[in-house]
Amino acid sequence: MIAEAMLVMILLWDGHFFLRYLLSFGKGYSTRGWKPEVSIIIPAHNEEDNIGRAAKAALEQDYPNIEVIVVDDGSTDNTYKVASSINDPRLKVIRVPHSGKANALNKGLSVASGEVIVTTDADGWLDEKAVGRLIERFYGEDVVAVGGQVRVFPGSFLELAQDIEHLRIAIFRRAHEVNNLSLAPGPVSAFRRDALEKVGGFVEDPVEDYATTIALKELGRVVYAPDARVWVRMPTSLRRLWRQRRRWFLGDLPKLGSGPLKERAFLVISDGVALADVLFPLTAMALGRWVLLAVFLAFEIFTMAVAVWKERGLLREILLFPFVLWFWAAFYLSLHVYGYLKFALAKDEPVEWE
Repeated sequence: MIAEAMLVMILLWDGHFFLRYLLSFGKGYSTRGWKPEVSIIIPAHNEEDNIGRAAKAALEQDYPNIEVIVVDDGSTDNTYKVASSINDPRLKVIRVPHSGKANALNKGLSVASGEVIVTTDADGWLDEKAVGRLIERFYGEDVVAVGGQVRVFPGSFLELAQDIEHLRIAIFRRAHEVNNLSLAPGPVSAFRRDALEKVGGFVEDPVEDYATTIALKELGRVVYAPDARVWVRMPTSLRRLWRQRRRWFLGDLPKLGSGPLKERAFLVISDGVALADVLFPLTAMALGRWVLLAVFLAFEIFTMAVAVWKERGLLREILLFPFVLWFWAAFYLSLHVYGYLKFALAKDEPVEWE
């Protein structure tokens, strides 16, 4: 009965989101043919290997009337030199002392001329239609920000696993957050300039995109543009991955702890399902419940197959998904237990810009 109970828990939880994901295909989402001037801000710290491609992808947007602002946040490599070598009158490159990502974004905001501010990362590559897809989602005056879909360059197995993770996030956001996005992600988001100025600019915080999203929600709606994509670099070692996700979770946790009850309940239930994702395959194999295991694998593979088709994923991500799901469940359970203990003991850790 233990294996059956865990499988039912997984199917009910994941099935709920997947069903809403499927239903979203027929609903569409509101858009508007608005064409404001756009300023794309790219904060960069020691990104000499990536900044050239990031800036060129921003300049090659299929959207009229843009400017691109690269803010070199006290880099000690050739980031400034590489960015400055790009010959395009729409590009501004400025240099500031190293003071963190939020301050770099705010420096860019101070020299930007656009009515809408788009942010992306120095190690990211915007899809050529990303800005246009973001802007069309400002369908009402109450929409203050729009977030897009983050994808990961699938180089190593760990990077592929992180792309699969973002496909799962895309399922959740299409299912539940099209018109009420919980996070406008730093690598691909757009903001009304006047709204940003009303909240004092980008919030200085270990997780500045989440903190800024919360602040903006006091003024209006933050919505999702599922077809506005950016491809980003992610950690290629477990050590760097742990450091990155630890920073994110420890930055988010105080806000989640003081947030609405439904957000805290969601976190607790998600951890319970993650535990079931870890234990169920092991329990099913130990007890010889091969039919149950086959049902689990078929369901998970099918959900990923649909996501790969809809979100422009890779075919190999379909077959790898059950193994990657187990990895992420174990990883996040470990991270959350660590975070809860840190939070309970009120031990602060230094924050670094990865």
